[in-house]
Amino acid sequence: MLTWQQLRDAKFTEYEDAADGWSAVSNRADAARARVDRDMAAPLRATQQGEALTSAERDLTRLGRNYQYIHSECGLVRTTLNAVASELAAVQKKLKQALDDAAGLGFTVHEDGSVEYPRSTELPGSPGAASGTGDAKPGAPVPFLPGAGEAGGDPNKGKAEDIAERISQAVNSAIAIDSRYAGTLRKLKAPDGLTVTDDMIMDEARDTGEVQKAVGAYLGKNGIPDGKSPADNKKWWESLTEEQREEYQTLYPAEIGALDGLPSAVRDSSNRIVLDEARAQVQQKLDALGPEPAKTIYTAAGAVRNPEWTVWEAMGGSKYRGQLDGMKAIQARFDRTGVDDLPPAYLLGFDLKGNGHVILANGNPDTADNTAVYVPGTKSKLAGARGDIGRMQEIWDASHQLSPGKSTATITWIGYDAPQSIVPEAMEKHWAYEGAPKLNNFLDGLQTVQGGPDASHTTVIGHSYGSTTVGAASKAPGHLAADDIVVAGSPGMLVGDANDLDVGNDHVWSLAARNDAVPLGGKVAGLGGYKWDVETWHGLPYNAGYVQTVPSDEAFGAHRMAVDTSGHSGYWKEDSTSLQNQAAVVTGRYNQVVDP
Repeated sequence: MLTWQQLRDAKFTEYEDAADGWSAVSNRADAARARVDRDMAAPLRATQQGEALTSAERDLTRLGRNYQYIHSECGLVRTTLNAVASELAAVQKKLKQALDDAAGLGFTVHEDGSVEYPRSTELPGSPGAASGTGDAKPGAPVPFLPGAGEAGGDPNKGKAEDIAERISQAVNSAIAIDSRYAGTLRKLKAPDGLTVTDDMIMDEARDTGEVQKAVGAYLGKNGIPDGKSPADNKKWWESLTEEQREEYQTLYPAEIGALDGLPSAVRDSSNRIVLDEARAQVQQKLDALGPEPAKTIYTAAGAVRNPEWTVWEAMGGSKYRGQLDGMKAIQARFDRTGVDDLPPAYLLGFDLKGNGHVILANGNPDTADNTAVYVPGTKSKLAGARGDIGRMQEIWDASHQLSPGKSTATITWIGYDAPQSIVPEAMEKHWAYEGAPKLNNFLDGLQTVQGGPDASHTTVIGHSYGSTTVGAASKAPGHLAADDIVVAGSPGMLVGDANDLDVGNDHVWSLAARNDAVPLGGKVAGLGGYKWDVETWHGLPYNAGYVQTVPSDEAFGAHRMAVDTSGHSGYWKEDSTSLQNQAAVVTGRYNQVVDP
């Protein structure tokens, strides 16, 4: 049992010193994970192939996952130790204040925590005389407050009982704190072996939740900005000590990873923890459903839907499999670092909310000379992220080849809830208006971290309904933090003229394949804008009045670029003019854009 003497003499800096040791291990593990990915795996992929590469990649992937796990678990131990030191130090301070008060009054504190005091019969306004001593213990039937006229006319008794109660509360609080944190620390352990399993990752997620509950008073989630501007987020982050930043990263990775205005390396480190835990959780749920049954069975009456498949589907089978496909696509991009000079990837956003979201960068946008943010359209979600991630790899490659002396970062931004059907969802505007503030916040965050509007040349690329979201963002209060807008297969941008967009008509660029029906469909849905004008086709007038326009119309006033690809999704075909035109805008080489 803890005594007040032990609490008084305890040196909680020893906990803090131990926390520093765990912090060092956590930080080294995170740095080692980054080196495995960028300095070891990347050169291997660039120089090796075949079974040698496959074997080495397998080992490096395991090593990187081990480092990721060490980073998170050791970070939790560090935070727990710092929290217990902080809470016990606060209790110790209260104890010492009570002891100081006793000493100042000439009272004696005994080993059992009772307080000996000189009796006094002094009453207000009259002389009193000491008469022996009394012994005050905690747990008085009424809460005596120091002062004359209390405790049966003995002010010393009230003061002594107050001090005894404070001593007792400090000791009991310390015992409770010690017990609570001891239980939390006992859970922060890992089994032997070199393989980090999904069960271990799931246990890590539970550990995080337990530590969050245990250290709430020390490092609560309410300390993280919510709904603030990227500039405010950055100011908050910079106000923290390095140790506080590290603690927030490992204890609240989802919240820190989603915070616009923070450095990309910080968001990437946090979001990788979230990704690992989500992947383990979803895989566990899918495994619990068992193998996917045949969708169709054949009976005497013919082919019918298999009831077992219907149950499997209703329990989330396809949803979980799609989420895993999206997460595998993210990992596949991580694994391509170094291939064809592809730079490291940064996971700037990730969650499973709704249809799932992912924001993934090729290269570090914080230091990039050129930045491109791609906003996909209808049916975009985590499950289908592979294609959207691939498109931004193509943009990066084309931009890098066009401007090798400049650094470029290209970002796949599936950061909003896109419509998931052509009819009726893609005919509705609310998806764009709801996504616009999220896009603006992300772009503001990039610009904030980069150092201002002149630090990087930024292009927003909107495909299909994604261009409608870009249009809504440009219409929103404030200013779209971009230099250029490129739209491909746009159904409309909710404005009638390119000059209505924040970047001005000279910086709006449009791609539309001849057999892409989406621009016409967008007019049917009313996603364009209206203006009084004369509509022309290659300069020849064919309509006049209050007309609805989309970016591929001459009347819209955007730069119409040459397209040599087919269909609604071919604009990113390797070595195509369609792709090269986008790269020319991304790198600011406007004179190399090919006109139609």
